[in-house]
Amino acid sequence: MRKRARLWRILFSGGLCAAAALPAQESAGVISQQIQALMDQNRQLQQEVAAQQQAIEALRTKLASVGQATAQQGQELQNLQTQAASAPVPEEKPAPPALSQIHLSGEVGLAFFDSGSDGPYNNGEFRVDDAKVFLEAPVWENVYFHSELDLITREAADEDLHFGELFAEAENLPGPWSDGATLNLRVGRMYIPFGEEYQDRGIMEDPLISHSVSDLWGMDEGVEAYGRVGALSYFTAIQDGGIETYRNFHDDKSVAGRLGYEPASWLHLSGSAMRTGELSPGQDELSALWFGNGFFASIGPAATTTQFEAELFELDAAAQWRQGHLKLDGGYIHYGDNNPKADDRRRLSYYAAELVQNLTDRLYGAVRFSGVSAPRGYPLVGQANAGEYFFSGLQTTDLERLSVGLGYQFGPPLVFKLEYSAESGHTVTGESRDREDLFSSELGLKF
Repeated sequence: MRKRARLWRILFSGGLCAAAALPAQESAGVISQQIQALMDQNRQLQQEVAAQQQAIEALRTKLASVGQATAQQGQELQNLQTQAASAPVPEEKPAPPALSQIHLSGEVGLAFFDSGSDGPYNNGEFRVDDAKVFLEAPVWENVYFHSELDLITREAADEDLHFGELFAEAENLPGPWSDGATLNLRVGRMYIPFGEEYQDRGIMEDPLISHSVSDLWGMDEGVEAYGRVGALSYFTAIQDGGIETYRNFHDDKSVAGRLGYEPASWLHLSGSAMRTGELSPGQDELSALWFGNGFFASIGPAATTTQFEAELFELDAAAQWRQGHLKLDGGYIHYGDNNPKADDRRRLSYYAAELVQNLTDRLYGAVRFSGVSAPRGYPLVGQANAGEYFFSGLQTTDLERLSVGLGYQFGPPLVFKLEYSAESGHTVTGESRDREDLFSSELGLKF
């Protein structure tokens, strides 16, 4: 019995050991696999660390080379600055004006004119009136170029293009004069600086559509100086004198000047003087100065007259207030020629008064009364046909005009005007000039 029990205990213990041995073998296999995986991961990490170390070393090498290049460039820049400081400064050459510095502008009137039977618009006409294009550009420092192209001119007998002003201008020239004095110079073709009306007879500047009876203005080739000395302003010009733009057929020159004075900010006074120079009736034919909607021309025939001239004097006054202005002018003209067959000397006087007053912020009223007196007669066109009262030789002793108008200012570049201008006078033969009234309307544009 004891042997059998012992045998059972041995068998039972062996079975337990065998049963315990089986899971232990399986656990050992799993642990071995995990250890192998860890070894693989460790090997991979070591490779990545080695690769990163190589990248860091490469980056250090590049940074070192960049630092060396920067130091070299800094040294080269220092050398260049040293050389530039010691090198002579080259003379600067003026650069041509940029396109953005060139100023192009223009103005035009779109008008309707209807005159009396002796006027040029007795059928009523729609017209493009005084269409002009202006170009201004800087040239060098204080030197500028100005040009005017007249596409259509109201007084012209054709529709051809004409040059208006075209000159070079040097502003604020240096000199020994004191502070507050200025000197400017123009060379080329410019307005004749006589009187004040020529400065305000443009489409946008003139409060009315018509001009005064005398309407003294003109353009001529020459040289002009102008500027200010305190409250005084001055203009003086020496010009050819004749209307011909390509040739000058006399050695005498036109001389004009105006001296202005402003005793207060609202008051402007000026005096002007001019002589046309001795002109040739057969070659110059007409003066460059416009007068009475015509020109100064020889009264004596070309067959017996070789020269003619006119001398002029004028006084102007203008008072201005916030809503309007009053302008006055009066002048004297001495005309003469060397016609041996007759005494062609003439003494003429002229005058004008203009009043403008705003009725609202945009609407204004304007009235102008003007006239010319020529006791012995002179060719005066006025608002009539030039063929009848200028080229035919018919002379007028007196001519007066009353112009009344309204204007509506939409803005600085746009204005609409209405006007009625009544004109009357007499010829040397005693005939009345009473069929020259003019109704006009105009839309003025500026760009």
